[in-house]
Amino acid sequence: MPPLFAWPPEPYILALLGVGLLIALVAWLPLALRNLPLSLPIVCIAIGALLGRYAPTPVVPLPGEYPRFVEHFTEFVVLVALVGAGLKIDRIFGWKRWAVTWRLLGPTMLLTIASVTAIGVGLLGLPLPLALLLGGAMAPTDPVLAAEVQVGPPTSGEDDEVRFGLTSEAGLNDGLAFPFVHLAIALAAAAASGGPWVTGWVLHSVIWETAAGIAIGWIIGWLFGWITFHIPADSKLAQTGDGVIAISATLIVYALCELAGCYGFLGVFVAALAIRHAHRSHAFQREMHDFTEQIERIAMMAGLLLFGGALVNGLLAPLGWREVLAAILILFAVRPIAAMIGLLGFKAHRSEKLMLAFFGIRGVGSFYYLAYGLNHMEAGDQSGLWALLSLVVLISILLHGLTVTPAMRSLDRRHGRDPIPGDSAHGGASRQPS
Repeated sequence: MPPLFAWPPEPYILALLGVGLLIALVAWLPLALRNLPLSLPIVCIAIGALLGRYAPTPVVPLPGEYPRFVEHFTEFVVLVALVGAGLKIDRIFGWKRWAVTWRLLGPTMLLTIASVTAIGVGLLGLPLPLALLLGGAMAPTDPVLAAEVQVGPPTSGEDDEVRFGLTSEAGLNDGLAFPFVHLAIALAAAAASGGPWVTGWVLHSVIWETAAGIAIGWIIGWLFGWITFHIPADSKLAQTGDGVIAISATLIVYALCELAGCYGFLGVFVAALAIRHAHRSHAFQREMHDFTEQIERIAMMAGLLLFGGALVNGLLAPLGWREVLAAILILFAVRPIAAMIGLLGFKAHRSEKLMLAFFGIRGVGSFYYLAYGLNHMEAGDQSGLWALLSLVVLISILLHGLTVTPAMRSLDRRHGRDPIPGDSAHGGASRQPS
């Protein structure tokens, strides 16, 4: 007679169990946390730390040991987050209507990249290419972990300057951060070979990759929007209610951008804006957004579980006092001061400017940029860079996760909204006062 329980279980069975529990947590945790000053990423990291400490695992998920996996996994998570961010922006594109975006992308990001680069060279003693790579990785507001301070679902009405600014900044980060990541790679290659780099970087990494990414994203987004909402009624894809089409558009745009050698993140966000513009009030916009949000949340939770496991298995061990000081400066001085400078003259309440400066969370996107850069240059021992980035992301998640709910509720009250308890901070709807 076979034993009642098969022990030890096969890894495949354990994987099925883990995936099932992960999906259950995706559905249940946001509801459990809705009335608490606690974010989903914090809970995911804590669970990952417990599993990493006490559960038997075949590998230790240190990013420096698996740089290619980190690059491609975080790449996918960011892609899904970008299309979700683009689909939920209600505000029509315009230079004046998007004024807060240009301030956060222009002076704020440039000052952040320059400041972090200076910290890398002056405080950490990094060579210029690695310091610049660190600046490019640390500058972008994360489109994944910033979801709780972004605008609500399509047509939800949550479109104040704080939520819109952080959403649009996170969506368009790639257009400014990635050129500096490529600049770091070019400088590293030039240091090794002595070859020229300026013309190639300006023409290709700055002009071509940005312009082509925007063009491909808009063309494919317009095409998907036309097929979905405007072909003859009997075959409109919008009538199927199948939100998976948003993921299809994401993968197609990104693949085409990669084939053309341009910025795929930028192309994906622009494509999402184009699809959103194709029919701004159609209910299918919400269907696509909700589907992408579910995929994003599952992928994000999986990544944060791995992050938590890495934290208790030596990820932060290479840190010294210089790295700790650098992390404090980046989070509490560089981003806030750069954002307040970028917002000088912008017509908004001082508390809103402070929120825009404070909630520039660092996360999954930063891991992608660092992994991409390190995978394309000779950098020697990388454990210190991974440790510093991980400390910045950890503090950022804890700091923002504990303050986002009361901050967003205060913002809603300032704008005359009565937030449904917990929903406003987690992407839900808000009631307009009657």
